[in-house]
Amino acid sequence: MKLRALTAGTAATALLLAAGCGGSEGETVTNAEGEQLDKVTLTLNWYPYGEHAPFYYGKQQGIYEEHGISLDIRAGQGSQKTVQATAAGQTDFGWADTPALLAGVSQGLDVKSMGVYLQTTPSSVQFFSEQNISEPADLKGKTVASTAGDALTNVFPLFLEANGMSEQDVEVQNTDAAGKMAAVMQGQTDALLGYATDQGPTMQEKSGKEVSYLRWAEHGLNFYSNGLLTAQEVLDDRGDLAQRMVAATTEAWEQAGEDREAAVDAMEGASEQLPSKQVLTEQFGETLELLHTDATEGERPGVNTPEDWKKTIDIFADAGVIEEAGEPGEYWNSDVAPKE
Repeated sequence: MKLRALTAGTAATALLLAAGCGGSEGETVTNAEGEQLDKVTLTLNWYPYGEHAPFYYGKQQGIYEEHGISLDIRAGQGSQKTVQATAAGQTDFGWADTPALLAGVSQGLDVKSMGVYLQTTPSSVQFFSEQNISEPADLKGKTVASTAGDALTNVFPLFLEANGMSEQDVEVQNTDAAGKMAAVMQGQTDALLGYATDQGPTMQEKSGKEVSYLRWAEHGLNFYSNGLLTAQEVLDDRGDLAQRMVAATTEAWEQAGEDREAAVDAMEGASEQLPSKQVLTEQFGETLELLHTDATEGERPGVNTPEDWKKTIDIFADAGVIEEAGEPGEYWNSDVAPKE
């Protein structure tokens, strides 16, 4: 079935039918064909970048509309804030890093994952290739930019340990999330901790110098990354909507992966801070390499296993991000998650 492409005119003619008068029904709109859709908000983990292309593609191609959803995509300001906003009911759904979800649940936030899509972590040490760093041992004596308190910083010691090193072997220089790239480009640090799907391509374009990576998943440490989440209240009161949101998202990721150029093009105008098309393309290409573990290879995007969840939970308990390793069901609702 060919999906309808949404046009600006279609969006402009959408009519508000219900003004969110509390309760669990939410708001609805009608499209140009007179079909009633649930008005849904999705808050990202950060300002739009290539990783988010499937959401914009799914909206543009009418995939969410086919599942009865009128999707409003909002920029985020970090996974932690997205998890908090989702728990507070300020957004219907969130796209956030699993470590932030684990930490939020351990702190009493009533949220659940509906499926992790990036199952191989994009976490990496990033640096200009001229640094001649080819293996973790080459980081000894280097200065690495990081952000105090975030998941990458908390887990970095485990990465070092997995590679026969200690925290004393590397100097970590704390800066805000936006300042890490500047620290490397200005020569204040030798490297940064970040996502291979995010900073690297941007830093390479801005500096004109090649960027290389030590990807944690290739050096002994893998864990779940970004996925779809919602508040327990939504699961309890609007379970059908949650299932449709997951189904549409999985479909959007599948089709975007088969139509990469169109997926990137769908992001045009998504943000004033949007990277160039070249960077978006590189970011999205990197992202598509992260959709599975060995246990889910060949499955649909977002299909998770309890065993993979347990591995991630144990890693972040060992890192002190959560005090105690709970069972997967405390963090993940498998009932609405994508099915095999």
